[in-house]
Amino acid sequence: MFLVIIIASAIAAMWRISTTQTATSSLALQQARAYQAARAGLEWGIAKALGDKDCFPDIVFTPEGFAAGFKVEVTCGLSKVEEIIFYTLESKAEYSSVGSPDYTYRKITAVVEQS
Repeated sequence: MFLVIIIASAIAAMWRISTTQTATSSLALQQARAYQAARAGLEWGIAKALGDKDCFPDIVFTPEGFAAGFKVEVTCGLSKVEEIIFYTLESKAEYSSVGSPDYTYRKITAVVEQS
């Protein structure tokens, strides 16, 4: 009987470790996707700001090619120092909703100058 209890406890512990490892791996993948979605938004914002030579209104979109559910928000701020224009761009990528076990959020900021 003692041996059966020990073996059952070992199996339960291994099952728990396996479940935790799977969840951690899945969350790491979602975080990498969120980072790439935020980076795509940032690159889009840089190209738009430099192409138009002006800031754009805040925009929210889902990047093409990403899993459904990712929302990317890109904001732009403009400042001038003498003849140099500085664009401060911020991109936020979010998946799911706060409180959900799959919730993932990334924010990236960049400053680009144009003379």
